[in-house]
Amino acid sequence: MMEKIKAFGKLHVPGAPLILVNIWDAGSATAVAAAGAKALATGSYGVAGAQGIADGEAFSLDDAIVVLERIVAATELPVSIDMEAGYGENASEVRRSVQRAFDAGACGINMEDRMPGEDQLIEPSVFAERVAAAGSTGLWVNARCDVFRGQSAETDGDALVGQVLERAARYADSGAGSLFVPFLSDEKCIGTICDASPLPVNILRSSEGPSHARLASLGVARISHGHQPWAAAMNWLTGQAEKVFGGGEPDY
Repeated sequence: MMEKIKAFGKLHVPGAPLILVNIWDAGSATAVAAAGAKALATGSYGVAGAQGIADGEAFSLDDAIVVLERIVAATELPVSIDMEAGYGENASEVRRSVQRAFDAGACGINMEDRMPGEDQLIEPSVFAERVAAAGSTGLWVNARCDVFRGQSAETDGDALVGQVLERAARYADSGAGSLFVPFLSDEKCIGTICDASPLPVNILRSSEGPSHARLASLGVARISHGHQPWAAAMNWLTGQAEKVFGGGEPDY
């Protein structure tokens, strides 16, 4: 298992990023794997949404582990699980939760520096302890940094980049494998972070943001699609159902 985790880590290459079309169950995992994925990663929003539950750890850890086990059983690819804030009030609880993901066959986790339902970020030293606890299981920790959430890169980009890099240094020292900076599409900020971060950088792809190729040229090492594949699938399904119930014929 440790060799598989190491292999997953080696897929994080600045300039030749690991692309993750995020999945939400074993069926979507099989579909994405068949398309040529090198690794798989869940998105908590889609996993919860597929069960009619809101994001934010409302989907229980027990249920999340069941989904993970089914995905791992359906593929030989490395699997990373989005564990939101780590399913724990403190570092020791986070470690117990992440150990369950390791035991279920995960190679990595995504963990954010903001508790469910909170806007304020977890104090950097506290989150660093949570990262260290998660990393002590042996899993690759993709440490999410929500500094740009709800902020303007255009007006405050330099200051926000500084905050990201301060956190990145702490997370790297605590054993994180990579740094996830969502809610950021500004090329200058992305490039600056990639150049200065001690960790390979993960960016959330957006339709308004840079292309995969452009993100690669900026030095990004991992590109996530987040909840967008799940949302697109649900929008397609709704549209097809509307055709049927409106008296028309579906496209399938």
